[in-house]
Amino acid sequence: MRLPRNQGHILHSLKTRGPQSVRILSRQLQMTTMGIRHHLADLDKLGLVRQLPAEKQHRGRPVSLWKLTDKGNAWFPNAGAELARELIQVADVCWGDDGVERMVEERTRRVEQRYRAAMRGPDNDLHQKVEHLVNLRSADGYMAGVRLLPDGWLLVQNHCPIQTCAENCPQFCKSEMRMFRDLLGEGAAVKQTDHLLSGDRRCAWRIRRVAGAVEKAA
Repeated sequence: MRLPRNQGHILHSLKTRGPQSVRILSRQLQMTTMGIRHHLADLDKLGLVRQLPAEKQHRGRPVSLWKLTDKGNAWFPNAGAELARELIQVADVCWGDDGVERMVEERTRRVEQRYRAAMRGPDNDLHQKVEHLVNLRSADGYMAGVRLLPDGWLLVQNHCPIQTCAENCPQFCKSEMRMFRDLLGEGAAVKQTDHLLSGDRRCAWRIRRVAGAVEKAA
């Protein structure tokens, strides 16, 4: 579905930042609130967004937020969804659970090999590794980002281009976690805090330095 550029920007903002008000969208996208309302009304008619009930604020009037619907989330690319589902089913029939698991592990091994070649650098520079990983995931369509925390980082994936695969084979998520840990090395502790398939709007991992690990001096 092709949309006007500004409507695409609104969907992207709701995808990466979660539910937002008209006023916040207006500031972020540098559009008038009236323009935002018109675009949201059009997107609502298309079934791509919906308005949440107004919430009370500490000060001022209640604020209504807008969020993506399932159809809105599906507007973002989902690489070969139907083909992926069929391939997993075929692998299950032909080789059983072990065959599906081996297929996922081989796919992850290839991705990890590609990432590792692009992440070459000092083994103890965890910050650089996280930045490289975020850029690589974004290039692969995961709309990744990173936020600095008091004791580390929060790696966020706002989109999952292989969501259909993961829904049909949870091994994809488990394999992804192992890959992150292997790439970031023994000096990093990685813990998943948000999981798209568990009902969260995104996937996210908290990354921190392991006690005693030495970080490269700035």
